[in-house]
Amino acid sequence: QECILSGIMSVNGKKVLHMDRNSYYGGESASITPLEDLYKRFNLPGTPPESMGRGRDWNVDLIPKFLMANGQLVKMLLYTEVTRYLDFKVIEGSFVYKGGKIYKVPSTEAEALASSLMGLFEKRRFRKFLVYVANFDENDPKTFEGVDPKKTTMRDVYKKFDLGQDVIDFTGHALALYRTDDYLDQPCQETINRIKLYSESLARYGKSPYLYPLYGLGELPQGFARLSAIYGGTYMLNKPIEEIVIENGKVVGVKSEGEVARCKQLICDPSYVSDRVTKVGQVIRVICILSHPIKNTNDANSCQIIIPQNQVNRKSDIYVCMISSAHNVAAQGKYIAIASTTVETADPEKEIKPALDLLEPIEQKFVSISDLFAPTDLGTESQIFISRTYDATTHFETTCDDIKDIYKRMMGSEFDFEEMKRKKNDIYGEEEQQ
Repeated sequence: QECILSGIMSVNGKKVLHMDRNSYYGGESASITPLEDLYKRFNLPGTPPESMGRGRDWNVDLIPKFLMANGQLVKMLLYTEVTRYLDFKVIEGSFVYKGGKIYKVPSTEAEALASSLMGLFEKRRFRKFLVYVANFDENDPKTFEGVDPKKTTMRDVYKKFDLGQDVIDFTGHALALYRTDDYLDQPCQETINRIKLYSESLARYGKSPYLYPLYGLGELPQGFARLSAIYGGTYMLNKPIEEIVIENGKVVGVKSEGEVARCKQLICDPSYVSDRVTKVGQVIRVICILSHPIKNTNDANSCQIIIPQNQVNRKSDIYVCMISSAHNVAAQGKYIAIASTTVETADPEKEIKPALDLLEPIEQKFVSISDLFAPTDLGTESQIFISRTYDATTHFETTCDDIKDIYKRMMGSEFDFEEMKRKKNDIYGEEEQQ
């Protein structure tokens, strides 16, 4: 979030100094290379075995996420033209877990009709529902068919199409990408828009709605860091933060190595201001190195698997993201699968077991349990703007919501992609944009 905001603020004509205590960009959302560094980071004894190939062929994400092809982060990348510095590949498939097995998520009418997830009549009803969602336009009441998008609950919409529990499970969790079932009793507009985002993203590339950058997610913060630099932003890595200097309740600077860099506003992640955040939960993530594609995924070299909470008697879904040497993040013939979920009990490793069972045999695993923090200080007075910790979801939509929220609190106005485009034209001139 901080790297994206430093890029956006620079484009907006602000003077930006970006300091990081780490030696790499992106803090928690970095990709770790070489593999030896990952072993060190997780305090594993010894060095990676020969069979893992060259250490520098690895770029392992600490936080697994994919980009929705039609989602907010892709829009931010396109508008800021950070796409120049990145290459993306489409993730080959999205799968959902049902009764101990995994099935491809049906995402087109043809797939819905061929899918073994549903019986024949269920398929017809589901197809009708997909057509309804595709035609739904919140500005055109003719498309509502008696549904009030701001009042009718999603539970009632499912009832209207007579959809059974299994279909509701995969629609809510694998298409609308909700982590829990709370959405069922909320107005349906948000859910319908989420399913539309999924189908529109899918329509762009066909295999799945997700994209992933070659060389790993660490490329994203670096791309925005470059953008910031083009617009005069200054970057300092390996810069210890000694103190955030506050006068009369307002931030006035940051002290590092005996010097104070003065500022009017400060953006940081929760780790820099433990007294201004509150713990809202925990996430467990397990990074697994495999020498084989995941079973029953058609040997895909990348995929996502969602285990809906109902299927494993939980309140939150479990996610698996898998990528491989095809994305320049692992040695030849190796696969990285990262399982994650929101912690609900005192034994998180047991909670994530259903996902790990799908990945066996696992060559090496790295387990991390992270606390989730949210700001208690929204920055109105202090002008300190704190991002939220990455949640368990496997896409960037919630992260982008956070970025837009911070932008609004800082600037007092909504983040507007079009406005940003115009500002860039003012600086570069139209000709060079072409």
